[in-house]
Amino acid sequence: MRKIQTIASLGTSIAAAGALLAMASGCSTGSGTTADPTTEGTPSASAPSSPSATPQSSAASAAPTPPAASPSPSAAPATSAPATAEQQLAGLSLEQRVGQLFMVAAKATGAEPGTIQALTKYHAGNVYLSGRSKAGSVATAAVVSSLTDTVSSETTGGVPLFVATDQEGGYVQVLSGPGFSTIPTALAQAGSGQAKLRADAATWGKELRSAGVNVNLAPVLDTVTSPEFAPSNAPIGHFQREYGYAPGTVSTLGNAFADGMKDAGVAPVVKHFPGLGRVVPNTDVTSDVRDTVTTREDPSLEPFHAAIKSGTEWVMVSNALYDRIDPANIAPFSPTVMDTMLRADAGFKGIILSDDLCSAAQLEAWSDADRALNFFGAGGTMLVCADPASIPAMHQAVVKKAQTEPSFSAKVDAAALTVLRVKAGQ
Repeated sequence: MRKIQTIASLGTSIAAAGALLAMASGCSTGSGTTADPTTEGTPSASAPSSPSATPQSSAASAAPTPPAASPSPSAAPATSAPATAEQQLAGLSLEQRVGQLFMVAAKATGAEPGTIQALTKYHAGNVYLSGRSKAGSVATAAVVSSLTDTVSSETTGGVPLFVATDQEGGYVQVLSGPGFSTIPTALAQAGSGQAKLRADAATWGKELRSAGVNVNLAPVLDTVTSPEFAPSNAPIGHFQREYGYAPGTVSTLGNAFADGMKDAGVAPVVKHFPGLGRVVPNTDVTSDVRDTVTTREDPSLEPFHAAIKSGTEWVMVSNALYDRIDPANIAPFSPTVMDTMLRADAGFKGIILSDDLCSAAQLEAWSDADRALNFFGAGGTMLVCADPASIPAMHQAVVKKAQTEPSFSAKVDAAALTVLRVKAGQ
């Protein structure tokens, strides 16, 4: 496999990546189906029956110790993480750097050949358990081991995988069975109050860690406008995924869930920035989904800003279009949403994660290659893909453009460095 540069000649590239990252984050170092709910959408047939449609699962007790290949999300000294990440970046080929920017689906009951190919041939550096499994934590740990065992110098350059799943609760709970609690909907969780919810989330997080999962694609921090509107809000309110109907309530309770996950050593992913609480259709199954109300300084952003201030290192961006923010681009293709609102306005230095860009109906107008190029070109860090068959075209397109366009190559390096910094700090 070709190395694009030797360590000795990499200074210029890393400097460019660092400069770009500084511009994007305001700091030179990081701080630390088939609609599948990663996502927003449709509960599987094995989930509790819902009023009508179903949310997808995205985008991962006593059980075996987590596989050694999975990084531990407990915090490390911030001073050591950047140097380690830069050293890792220098040792990766271009193909491996691009691989760090993808999170590919693996069925929670066992990875299929397409997922293994994405991890091995296309160097995908992150994976999430999708669908539904009732097999329990011991069986899940075995599935995770089959994924983390692919890590090698040839695949990811020896960099461990982030292993995620979608364990919100209610209709969106990928993992169940012995060793996993039955988690209520977010709306029901809210009735527990802040302290108990944090303690409960820590318990649920420990269950994930025991199975080798170190990232949870939760909590939902979208503010649904009212109980009356909730049934019409297909992605969130319809499935009681909201923590309340006022930004302050959502912030307090949703971030209690996030803090509990952190207490357990699991990284929470707050979603779906800048919010899906005002839309009617679901982007997983409908195209041209747009929010005509939310603004760049909207009060509904409060829960996300609070999460970022508390140290959350993952923010998932929704697939909707926001007319009053960027009428020309859906959120995952919008520099305004990612570079301006998250990096500049909110001071976010972590991983900007997409919702599913491979199977969602909202993306049907773009080819797989263009979806990846648009997302990373606009400032995204890591792309979630529910369909492993899309990975080859996406990976090859990003590699090809990085080989020919220095400015895009710098964006790839900056994004890879962000991922590596978060991994090094876990």
